[in-house]
Amino acid sequence: MTQLSGNLQIGRAGFACAMLLALTGCASVQYSALEKVGIHKRDILVDRVEDARDAQTETREQLVTAYEELSALVGHEGGELEKKYERLSKEVDRSQKATQDLDEHLSDIDRVSEDLFDEWESELDLYSSAALRTDQERKLALARRQFLVMRDRMQTARNRVDPVMAVLTDNVLFLKHSLNAQALAALRGQTSVLEGQVDALIRDMQVAIDEADAFISRMRGS
Repeated sequence: MTQLSGNLQIGRAGFACAMLLALTGCASVQYSALEKVGIHKRDILVDRVEDARDAQTETREQLVTAYEELSALVGHEGGELEKKYERLSKEVDRSQKATQDLDEHLSDIDRVSEDLFDEWESELDLYSSAALRTDQERKLALARRQFLVMRDRMQTARNRVDPVMAVLTDNVLFLKHSLNAQALAALRGQTSVLEGQVDALIRDMQVAIDEADAFISRMRGS
C-alpha cells in the first residue's frame, strides 16, 4: 500500500513536471524537477521507449486493418461500395494519425537519449577513481551500442510504413471519383504488391518491438 501511494505521488509529480515543461518549453526544467522526485533521464528514456514501442504496435495494427479494408473493397462484388469505401477512407486516416504519433515518439526518444548520454559522458570527468571511471566508460559504451541497435530496428520498421501508406492513399484517392467495378478491377493487381509490403512491415515491426522490450529490460536491470 505504501509503495502504491509512493508511485501515485511520483506519478502526480511527473504530471506536474510535464505541465511545467509544456509551459516553459525547456527540457532542463523538466529534468531538474523530475530528478527531485527520483525520476532521472534513464527512467525518462525507458518511458519514452515504451511509448514508442506501443506506438509501433498501434501503427502496425492500424495499417493491417486499412489493408484488410482495401482488400475487402477491391474484391467486393455487388452493391454498398460507398459504405465500404468510407470504412477504408476512415482506416487510412487513422493510419496516418498513428504514423504521426509514432514519429513524435521516436523524436522524443532521440532527444532524451542524446541528453542522457551527454550527461553520462560529462560525469566521467568527475571521478577521482580510475577504476570507477573505467567501469562507467564501459557501461556507457555498452548502453550506447544497445540503444543504437534498438533505434536502428525502430527506424527500419518505420521506413516500411511509407510505401504502405503511399499505396493506401493512392487507392483511396483513385476511388474517390471512380467508385465502380471497373475501378476496383484496375486496383486488384496492387493488392498483391501491397500484401508483400504489409508482411515486411509486420515482420520488421515485431523485430523492433522485441528489441525495444530487451532494451527496456536491460536498462531497468542495470
